[in-house]
Amino acid sequence: MNLRPEPDVAFGVHPDLGVAAAVAVDRPSLDEALRRYHFRYSQDLDIYLLPDDTPHNTAVRTVASATREFQDVGLSVAADPRIMLLPPIPTADDIPAREPVPGQSLTALTSQLHWLRHSADVAEVLEQILDQHQGAVGDLEEFIDTAAAWCERLDTPNGRELSLRLRTIAHHVAFLGDQRVDAQLDLAVMPDVTPGEAPPLADMPLPERHEFLPVTHTARARAAVSSSPHSPADVSPAARASAEPQAAASPSRRMR
Repeated sequence: MNLRPEPDVAFGVHPDLGVAAAVAVDRPSLDEALRRYHFRYSQDLDIYLLPDDTPHNTAVRTVASATREFQDVGLSVAADPRIMLLPPIPTADDIPAREPVPGQSLTALTSQLHWLRHSADVAEVLEQILDQHQGAVGDLEEFIDTAAAWCERLDTPNGRELSLRLRTIAHHVAFLGDQRVDAQLDLAVMPDVTPGEAPPLADMPLPERHEFLPVTHTARARAAVSSSPHSPADVSPAARASAEPQAAASPSRRMR
């Protein structure tokens, strides 16, 4: 097997300019492809750069998609793993920034379940979702809380109402985490080995889910008086009064 001394395309992270790409040979097709993925060539640095305001998740997806495209046409590609590192979450000046710890995606964990035979292993996978520092449940709760704070800072009736609704959802997510902990404990005491004659998990139908209830007259009325980006309007005092009792007070964080 002949190993190439250097890749045709390399992706990395510039300390000041963000995600960058470099090519080993001058090919118009590579230039065209990188520009299609929103990379722009820097004459001074002789590299391609994504716009500095590109969100982290967008940059990761861009590098992954470009890598697949280049590999599909026979090009060799190298990527710096630091591209995957999440940026720190902004905090107030008197609070230390929390450095996020990269975790496994829910898709990867779901795929992993198909190959497990011991209930203790399934419980361990479930524990990763519930992990206090990098679990998906805690991350979702924090995301919704942050979205609620974003709505609250608008200081408008609609913003305050939506903030209350989002904080109620965050409370339900925390409750969901508690229920998953109970399920995890039950898994830990289940029979340890899957029977050899058990069918593959992929052949098992997923449990049926409850259908969502039809939209009620009250929900339609709320939608009729709520604002939209095209027709902004303040919520009437009567509508706001009917909505506020349904929203729970801002809950304390359970997962973090």
